Amino acid sequence: MKAAAILQQIKDIAIVPIVRTTDAESAVRAVEAMDEGGIPCAEITMTVKGAIKALERVADRFGDRILLGAGTVLDPETARACMLAGANFFVTPSLNLATVELAKRYSKPIFPGALTPTEIVTAWSAGADGIKVFPCSALGGAKYIKALKGPFPDIEFVPTGGVNIETVSDFLAAGCSAVGVGSELIDAKIIAERRYDALVDRARQFRQKITDFQSKAA
Repeated sequence: MKAAAILQQIKDIAIVPIVRTTDAESAVRAVEAMDEGGIPCAEITMTVKGAIKALERVADRFGDRILLGAGTVLDPETARACMLAGANFFVTPSLNLATVELAKRYSKPIFPGALTPTEIVTAWSAGADGIKVFPCSALGGAKYIKALKGPFPDIEFVPTGGVNIETVSDFLAAGCSAVGVGSELIDAKIIAERRYDALVDRARQFRQKITDFQSKAA
């Protein structure tokens, strides 16, 4: 899948569930729950034990049906391993120029983490496809995104931190291309209790909120 098509899918779905579980099995189950709940996209972080194996299993099972990302990617070596395991895009908590360069070499979208205006412009100028504004909640959440869109109307923002079922519409209205959602969607307690049906319900709630917003904005 070409980078432009991946980017458009992320914008259309408008939400990237962040899968940060304790092991590969629960990560795969969480991705399955997201898909069943109407969100065919997920970012499996490298903090998951056996994260590469989880990427491989999701890619083998779902193929192009799931838009699969690798998160908390800190260096180009990890990015390449994730790509070979089936990752369609990369998300990083900070800016590593060598990782951006690798993503560009293989035409894979990358969303490096940045917070301040200077960091954001540096990442965008380096070739980022979008900016993971993180931790967005620390600087005002959706209001901060709205402030950033003033001087940077062409930069694609995918914030993480402070996005929940009550605020997701505010972030999209502020001009975000998509949002990243972690524990507010994939809760560690629910995972520990193996209540994956509850994850499906949460995914459906977020999907409905986003669909309602997109319908009104059209």
